[in-house]
Amino acid sequence: MDNGQKLMTDGPIRSQILRFAFPLFLGNLFQQMYNTVDSLIVGNYLGSNALAAVSSSSNLLFFVVGFFTGVSMGGSVLIARYLGAKENDQVVCAVHTCAALGLICGGLMTLLGVLFAPAVLRLMNTPPDVLPESIVYFRIYFCGSVGFVLYNLLVGILQAAGDSRHPLHYLVISSVLNVVLDLLFVTRMHLGVGGAALATCIAQFVSMLLALRRLHRLGWPLHLSFRKIRLDKKMVQGILKIGLPSGLQNSIISFSNVLIQTYINSFGPAAVAGIGSYQKIEGFAFLPVTSFAMALPAFISQNLGAQKKDRARTGARFGVACATIIAAIIGLFFCLFGPQLISLFDRSPDVIAFGTGRARVVGPFFALVAYTHMMAATFRGTGHATASMMIMLLTWCVVRILVLAISSLFIHDIAVTYWIYPFTWTLSSAVFTIFYRREKILQ
Repeated sequence: MDNGQKLMTDGPIRSQILRFAFPLFLGNLFQQMYNTVDSLIVGNYLGSNALAAVSSSSNLLFFVVGFFTGVSMGGSVLIARYLGAKENDQVVCAVHTCAALGLICGGLMTLLGVLFAPAVLRLMNTPPDVLPESIVYFRIYFCGSVGFVLYNLLVGILQAAGDSRHPLHYLVISSVLNVVLDLLFVTRMHLGVGGAALATCIAQFVSMLLALRRLHRLGWPLHLSFRKIRLDKKMVQGILKIGLPSGLQNSIISFSNVLIQTYINSFGPAAVAGIGSYQKIEGFAFLPVTSFAMALPAFISQNLGAQKKDRARTGARFGVACATIIAAIIGLFFCLFGPQLISLFDRSPDVIAFGTGRARVVGPFFALVAYTHMMAATFRGTGHATASMMIMLLTWCVVRILVLAISSLFIHDIAVTYWIYPFTWTLSSAVFTIFYRREKILQ
């Protein structure tokens, strides 16, 4: 019986990281299609206000989803460490604890999302003509919480074991399904933005069931037995020790973006649609960076578990270099082709102007945000998740909010929301570098 383990503790470092990262890239590409297809279909068939409704919900959704994605990273890092150290009994315990956490947290998210959607969206100053559709999209999307929370935790287990191929297959299937259902619900059944959210919800459950089926069919120690799904107190503590800071880090970033989105909302639906369209494109642009950032913690954790620190350090340096160079090239592309990219979502001149303005300001600084993400991934892989969280809290949340609050007292210009990102990316890159050298991480 296949035990699903593909350890990266021996063999050529660069090719192992690339082979692991490439399926992650393709998987992230299809996952990004979830929300992007919603926006493309909604923008082209339902108009700018409907697109603004989907866009205004995005940062809030990322705030919650990002938290549980980070928590799943805690389970992945821990399992990778146990596999590298060949502590298989601990692997068994961690697998079933992750499954239990997914079910519990997904249920809570559904309840909170449905109950508090209107209040939260109003606090964000969502434009009144956009608010009703935003509430519908938000509530239906969160009805699928169990699907995407449990999926992230289960896929984290597979990735910890070095398997990035099966998650790719599941995302391809669910993404194609999402496109088909989007077209059916929105263009044929005329269900509006609720149909787009429902399509995503169904697709997420399908990907979750496929991951569940894979783990159930694996051999010991990764085999998932439904009867053994339960919380282990010590394992929960271990997962949260790594995962909670990572989850908070993701949510902190999204929280600052929610506040910035509130400021953007004051410029009207065209600004919301234009910036929202840019964010969809940026999500695709950063997929290579995201892929390396996902691959690196598993590689580092497995090798640290196997007592191979030099190998972990070499892999970390290679990952940081690759992601930074790729991001610099993507940033140049954004600067050159911003209008053409934004027009894919909405051909309104005002929408294109807002989206292009953002793209041309931040594009030249993409290398810095890539560097920051890769350093944060290195910190998670080495167990310094709390330090990473604190750096991101300071630079990407506190500083952003202070700069926005102070500048808004003197000027009301959307360009402030453009420049606040390069400024904080530069700051975070410097702080991560200083901390890495001072604490001699992987030295």
